[in-house]
Amino acid sequence: MGKHSYEGEGLTIHFDPKKCIHAAECVRGNAAVFNPNNKPWVKPDAAAADEVVAVVERCPTGALTYERADGDVEAADARNTVHLAVDGPVYLRGDLHIEDASGQTHELTRAALCRCGASKNPPFCDGNHAEVDFSDPGAVGEAKTKEAPEGQTFLKARVLPKGPVLLEGPYELADGQGVGCLETGSGYLCRCGASSNKPWCDGTHSKIGFEAPGEA
Repeated sequence: MGKHSYEGEGLTIHFDPKKCIHAAECVRGNAAVFNPNNKPWVKPDAAAADEVVAVVERCPTGALTYERADGDVEAADARNTVHLAVDGPVYLRGDLHIEDASGQTHELTRAALCRCGASKNPPFCDGNHAEVDFSDPGAVGEAKTKEAPEGQTFLKARVLPKGPVLLEGPYELADGQGVGCLETGSGYLCRCGASSNKPWCDGTHSKIGFEAPGEA
């Protein structure tokens, strides 16, 4: 399932269905622009460009992005944030450098990373947490973190094959209730869904033989 682009006079909207988990922020934000019952379902010119941009930036997974007619694209938030979703993924916003298991780096401003271990599009969430009944309140266990690399402003999320995600860089972590818990640097996020110290890795992935699709 490839990416789609919807071109308007003021901006072009890009949609990556593999990252969409139907959070529906776009539909709630402006149903005239984003309506799954229409063909095409995205109509960039149905509202002012600034209004459309504001709605696109609400998409928590980064499935929706935009490019203005003058070439401008979304700027990263000034502060990197990591938010644990109740029974769902971990949402990242900011200046993100996500390195997948193959070593490819994706420079993004918004992303949802799988933490149930069942995504078929790792490391990104694809909504399968609902299919496998992943349950987690988004509480923050005992942190085992280190300071961020000196002078680094971006947040790097490096996927360790068959293992956790190593976060390196400055960020603010919020629990499932949206309460800021700590500001920290480097830490290992559980990706298999089985850690007893979520969101942090406790090594359980090795015991259960965790292996994400395409990472054998």
